[in-house]
Amino acid sequence: MKRLFSRTMLALGVLAAGSAVHAAEPFRVAHVTDLSGALAAYAQQLATGMDMGFEYATQGKMEVAGRKIELIRKDSQGDPARARALVEEAYAEDDAHIVVGPVASGVALATLPIAEEYERVIMPEGVADAITGASWNRYVVRVGRNSSQDAVSNAVALGKPGVCVATIAQDYAFGRDGVAAYKQAMTPTGGQVVHEEYLPTDATDFTAAAERLFGSLRERSDCAEGKYIFAIWAGSVNPLARIQDLQPQRFGIKLAAGGNILPVLASYADLEGMEGAGFYYFESPANPINDWMVREHFARFKAAPDFFTAQGFSQALAIVAALEKSGGKSDADDLLEAFHGLTFETPKGTMQIRPEDGQALQSMYHFRIKREERDNWFADRKGPVGVPEMVREIKFDEMDIPVRNKKG
Repeated sequence: MKRLFSRTMLALGVLAAGSAVHAAEPFRVAHVTDLSGALAAYAQQLATGMDMGFEYATQGKMEVAGRKIELIRKDSQGDPARARALVEEAYAEDDAHIVVGPVASGVALATLPIAEEYERVIMPEGVADAITGASWNRYVVRVGRNSSQDAVSNAVALGKPGVCVATIAQDYAFGRDGVAAYKQAMTPTGGQVVHEEYLPTDATDFTAAAERLFGSLRERSDCAEGKYIFAIWAGSVNPLARIQDLQPQRFGIKLAAGGNILPVLASYADLEGMEGAGFYYFESPANPINDWMVREHFARFKAAPDFFTAQGFSQALAIVAALEKSGGKSDADDLLEAFHGLTFETPKGTMQIRPEDGQALQSMYHFRIKREERDNWFADRKGPVGVPEMVREIKFDEMDIPVRNKKG
């Protein structure tokens, strides 16, 4: 009996030691994003935001639920094939519990099957609806907004009977998904999309497209409440500034767009009065998390935090909140159970991850551009910018965001 008791205690000791080893194992997050290439500015903001978000959420300890957080960063260079290889490397060689990224929608879409193959969680940073829609699988969780959220919030901001819109967008997943969602969201408001224009992602000449856009709107008699050209565009080139140079106001046409990063907003200085709805601008939210992020970003970088800084910060907060909710368990099923239905606080206020498709529901901001001289946006430049003054916060329960995945 004594011998049996000793063997039992030894077995319990081994189990306890195993549990202690498991508890001490780092929780590995691989950030695979486009740190070089066309969207490098976005990726760098995401990286900065994630670093600051983990710092804030863990009070600088990089530890949660008894486990150290190990952050691994890889540059996908905007290349889908490279991104797939790096995500596979993260799961197979680095034993990452979750992959975050990439930010380019087309690149992110290419990586989703890898997460399904390895049965590990992935948190894509791209915006295309297909990420949590047609190409979704059960391992996908997205904290950033999707095209439908951009579209519905802009429809809520501008749509009503008698409003006519012509759209211009880039000819890839982000642009086409965005227009499709915007068109669907505009219909219930009574507004209508009357023309769609798609151009290559590297387009710089918008003259011919602008003439087609003008032609689709100027002779219409059913647009008493407004004629708009709405742009869905990523990158540093600003088609709206070029279109504005061609004087759309001659035909009673106004310009509209979603929010954007600060360098693009700076180019909106000559678009005063333009309206839209956006994901984030650092002066819009009022909460302690945003206050901390803004204050620390200015202190460290002598510049304002930007659009994707807030997303990266929120991604880190979501991961920490999910790991706390799971009690430190990091198997995919435990993490997914923790993520689904998770309500957590961010620089934008409260977010809630929808169980049906892993999409985070969140506020958006109706804005109106005001030209101002600002010396606090950038560390190395001053001058007039287009400030997106908040008209109102659009809460997530005001927006009907469709579930577009294979199950919904």
